[in-house]
Amino acid sequence: MKKLYTLLASFLINLALFAQAPEKMSYQAVVRDANNALIINQAVGMRIQILQGSVFGAAVYVETQTPTSNDNGLVTLEIGTGTIVSGMFGTIDWSTGPYFIKTETDPNGATNYTISGTSQLMSVPYALYAKTSGNGAGPQGPAGIDGQDGAPGIDGAVGAQGATGPAGADGIDGQDGAIGPQGPAGADGIDGQDGAVGPQGSPGTPYVEPTYTIGISTDLGGYVFWVSTDGKHGLVAETQDQGLSTWYNAQNLISDPANHSTNGQKFRDWRLPTKHELNEMYLLSSAIGNFGTKTYWSSFLVGNGSAWRQNFLSGLQFFGVNFLLTDFLFVRSVRDF
Repeated sequence: MKKLYTLLASFLINLALFAQAPEKMSYQAVVRDANNALIINQAVGMRIQILQGSVFGAAVYVETQTPTSNDNGLVTLEIGTGTIVSGMFGTIDWSTGPYFIKTETDPNGATNYTISGTSQLMSVPYALYAKTSGNGAGPQGPAGIDGQDGAPGIDGAVGAQGATGPAGADGIDGQDGAIGPQGPAGADGIDGQDGAVGPQGSPGTPYVEPTYTIGISTDLGGYVFWVSTDGKHGLVAETQDQGLSTWYNAQNLISDPANHSTNGQKFRDWRLPTKHELNEMYLLSSAIGNFGTKTYWSSFLVGNGSAWRQNFLSGLQFFGVNFLLTDFLFVRSVRDF
């Protein structure tokens, strides 16, 4: 039975402000097994890549390391000091970013990397670039994320009610009109005969609520991957991706009809799948189609900065720490019927 490993990672960059910047970056990660138990005092295999331009950019530097976790399940290493696979860490031109760091991990200490995560390096590499810049100033980093709006202020006090204006003068009552004379009574009309009864219409066709089975349904907008026992309710998956996105922007992609298939554009109630629904889609991924070996977001949050995701090559579900604004993963939506 496959085990699910969860990798919680954070970066610590140590740069001396009064001396030459070191050509390395410190990296720490906590490794847990499927039961959320720490993997302690055990060698862990890791491959680190520095990507240029985007999460799918070219790798300008690749190295491998095999650190050993401590009693708390924490592994610590210095990027730039491992076994070099390609590139030279000291020759990276940090002025030509943005750069992204991709980590792949084998909790068993070998090279079967089953955990993967990619995050943008927002500002740290420019301290390395500053040691070779002509005027000692590093390049301007990308703009930070807008802060949340402050809470609305307290409503001001209600002003005093103004004085009541004077009442207007009463109007003059109108006089009653004279009553006219009563006219003579009209003659009684002749009673009409009852009309003939029309023929009885044929009974209408009773309405039969449709039922559905697993498979493609153009009426429902995609592939039905789960139905209730009576076949009247279930879940539908889109047959194409809605794009590559951070978790916070995923629903924005889903709400755009241009990101859906022709049948999917008939509906506007698409949403991110839950962790359980995403796994059901993985089990039928060949029938639903167009998944490949990508990693997809679920709607299930972990704390304030993490969300579960699933890799459709290995089937593993995992989450990263504080990557909701920087991780770019794929989006595939579902709807209820």
